[in-house]
Amino acid sequence: MSEAQGHGRGADGSAKPSKRDALIEAAFELFTAHGFEQTTVDDIVRLAGVGRSSFFRHFPSKEDVVFPDHEGCLAEMTIFLQEGSGTEDPVIRVCDAARLVMRMYAGNPSFAVQRYRLTKSVPGLRHHELSVVWRYERTLADYLRRRFAHRPDGTLRADVIAASVVAAHNNALRTWLRSAGQEDPSAHMDHALRFVQNSWGPEGEARSADEEDTDDVVVLITKRKAPMWRVVQGIEATLDDR
Repeated sequence: MSEAQGHGRGADGSAKPSKRDALIEAAFELFTAHGFEQTTVDDIVRLAGVGRSSFFRHFPSKEDVVFPDHEGCLAEMTIFLQEGSGTEDPVIRVCDAARLVMRMYAGNPSFAVQRYRLTKSVPGLRHHELSVVWRYERTLADYLRRRFAHRPDGTLRADVIAASVVAAHNNALRTWLRSAGQEDPSAHMDHALRFVQNSWGPEGEARSADEEDTDDVVVLITKRKAPMWRVVQGIEATLDDR
């Protein structure tokens, strides 16, 4: 669909925003100027130039207009997970799914930062955001539960890994938002998700400290004037005994 078909044209020939976009723009303008609690739905529709019924056709509540893109992102994540072949590493798959959410935020940095600042200042919005985050976590956990269904601890494993991915994603997201969207979001996300992947091996196997790749340290006591071949021989003998 072209821009003209999707939004129409104004009197000056410029693209005319859809009613949904007009409502979002009007809402954030009013939230910034007067505060979230002080702004009513009637105020929003009046500024947007649409009817009250149009608002509730797009958004169930005033809180939902602050998070207008999450329903689409959840649907995209669900499809992404469903389209997997079933042979890929499940931990890598859910990490890649989390990247879809960051991509949504990074697609409109100014809006993401504006929403972050608004949400921080309004307790009700923070609670609403938590309910959205929980839905992402459940979507990841449902996928992992299917992948780990053959394991006796499959449900526990799925829930723990899903929570870890969401926590890593949120850490990277908040770090990026605190930079006012100026830093590279993918760098923060890669770093956070690498931590999750390094904590779980193939097929979601937890890695203990003993399993991590570490170099052996060998202490050999020898005389100062000992020939090098004897030093090497001593090291080899020590390693062979391990």
